[in-house]
Amino acid sequence: MKQDLILLGRVLSFCASPFAPDGPEAAVEEHEAIALRAGKIVALGSRAALSKVLPEAEIVDHGQKLIVPGFVDAHVHYPQTAIIASWGKRLIDWLNTYTFPEEMRFGNPAYAAEIAARYLDLTTACGTTTVASYCTIHPESVDALFEAAQARGQRVVAGKTCMDRNAPEGLRDTPQSAYDDSAALIQRWHGRERLIYAITPRFSPTSTPEQLEALGALWTAHPTCLMQTHLSEQLDEIEWVRTLFPEARDYLDTYERYGLLREGALFGHAIHLEPRERARLLEARASLIHCPTSNTFIGSGLFDMSGLMREGHRIGLATDTGGGSSFSMLRTMAAAYEVAQLRGTPLHAAQLLWLATLGSATALGLQDKVGNLAVGREADLVVLDLASTPAIAQRATRAETLWEALFPTLMMGDDRAIAEVRINGQKAV
Repeated sequence: MKQDLILLGRVLSFCASPFAPDGPEAAVEEHEAIALRAGKIVALGSRAALSKVLPEAEIVDHGQKLIVPGFVDAHVHYPQTAIIASWGKRLIDWLNTYTFPEEMRFGNPAYAAEIAARYLDLTTACGTTTVASYCTIHPESVDALFEAAQARGQRVVAGKTCMDRNAPEGLRDTPQSAYDDSAALIQRWHGRERLIYAITPRFSPTSTPEQLEALGALWTAHPTCLMQTHLSEQLDEIEWVRTLFPEARDYLDTYERYGLLREGALFGHAIHLEPRERARLLEARASLIHCPTSNTFIGSGLFDMSGLMREGHRIGLATDTGGGSSFSMLRTMAAAYEVAQLRGTPLHAAQLLWLATLGSATALGLQDKVGNLAVGREADLVVLDLASTPAIAQRATRAETLWEALFPTLMMGDDRAIAEVRINGQKAV
């Protein structure tokens, strides 16, 4: 097999944020070809120019299909794969009825390995090449996901979920065991090939102040790790936090006071934020992860994309499997558009694509590695068929611009639109 590869098609790369004042379309450049070597992007440009640079390269012609960065899913729970689309409950009921019983099974390494492989198969088929996942309290669940990702050469962020209260027997650890187990997993996996560890308190209601303090100390000891948790998902959740932390100024303060607020912190949902919380999140350069299918499926609320973007927040996009109702980032982009419409601020196709790629990568601190098709980046990419179904094709044929052609796929596309996926340069779909 030749090491050098040139892919032909309509190659899109970002040169700026499509939320910047110059407008969405000014943020995107289109190329005729992209060249890959040893898992990296080495050139973009015309077919003629790239063929001169790499005369021995294998050439794959994708015609009028769109070549875009691999999708980056910034907040998932891979252990919830088997319970996705369970019948509607509010958050706390949903956790107790579906999530916690399923997560009890992940102390079994064989079951954890089965679900980890299934999850990565399902998401790869949907064009997702990077994920940030919660595991369960069991170290075996972390090992299973990282082992599956390592076998595929895939970039994955993950961490052991820590809970020492308000969870069933068998799903609780302690402040000390949470620290010790997480530290051992960091030692085993963090920074190994394309793997990144995220310190993972599930959310304040399931961690005592002592556990949050221990995890803050762990992050101080391992500052290159990420930290992921949940924030202000539902109004009744916020009231619950007030009863559990009566001394806290707000929900965010339950993390802030224990050293869990700084750059590298990933806060899922962040729907019902107080003015102080918005200001502190921005000042700390923390990331907010928008989970639109989950927020509508569980009835949480409408994320303020426009307002938070205007303030300058880092925002990623996520399926939130399995509270989210789809493994597909295409469906997630469609839901983000619908949520924004309900708030009166529709999103452009370039903005949606950026949120699912470079925006999420930036939220994870990986913008120099994945999320964009640029020289030196890791070769994770997706080839989109913009006429994957008769309904989409008949709409796309009327398009007068690239964005009009892409938008129907973002709104109605599914795994049939994924013509090819490459992870670290290797064909995965």
